[in-house]
Amino acid sequence: MSLQVVVNFRVVDETGDWVVVDKPAPLIVHPANNKPEPTLLGGLENLYSYELENGACLGIITRLDRETSGLVLVAKHTAAARELGMIFERREARKQYLAIVKGWPAEDEWECDAPIIRAGEIRPSQIWVRQVVDARGKQCSTKFIVERRFLRDGMKFTLLRCFPETGRMHQIRAHLAHVGFPLVGDALYGASGAFERFIDGQDVALHAFCISFPKPDGGRAFVTSKPPTSWSRFASDRNISLAGVEEARLRFL
Repeated sequence: MSLQVVVNFRVVDETGDWVVVDKPAPLIVHPANNKPEPTLLGGLENLYSYELENGACLGIITRLDRETSGLVLVAKHTAAARELGMIFERREARKQYLAIVKGWPAEDEWECDAPIIRAGEIRPSQIWVRQVVDARGKQCSTKFIVERRFLRDGMKFTLLRCFPETGRMHQIRAHLAHVGFPLVGDALYGASGAFERFIDGQDVALHAFCISFPKPDGGRAFVTSKPPTSWSRFASDRNISLAGVEEARLRFL
């Protein structure tokens, strides 16, 4: 018996070849460990049930962790999945994330090129997905730009824009922990006991904010998504919105 899926996600942009949806946290993208729970893929299959019965084939192109919110690109048929996959392989697509981290970085802009590897490949690890920085890992690069620094309950936090040049598992989370500014609410990469669960059910303060990629008919798709409203309340009730979108667009073009 299939699971009746009721999934809260929003279609942001769509063509006959692909759809971009806004995924909330803590919704998982794919089924995992044979666990019967709602998934983004299940919700999409319900939404496009007619198309699937008539030859469509959904393919998730950009994946997000369960705890991460924001934009997910999904191909609607096999040819689109192949073309979009090649676009990302050639690094012609661009992604931007928003993150809230503990602490105030000294620099306003920097890049982390530290290679990462699954911890279990080099030492005993009870958490299979955990990544660590190690010279034996795969090449990895993320650029970070400070959007603004703020205080909450006397503690220092920073809103960052993150530009991953590669797409390794947990890349942004591992890089931020490596440089000493772990994500708010990230129990996997933050210091033990340092953070409480992030508000409104989102465990990790990471949001897939922008995505841009070449369109088959020319030009570029450019899609954005506002972070959860809870972010503004966390950031001392100051508005965290799409400020700087035009700058982000220029960085993508």
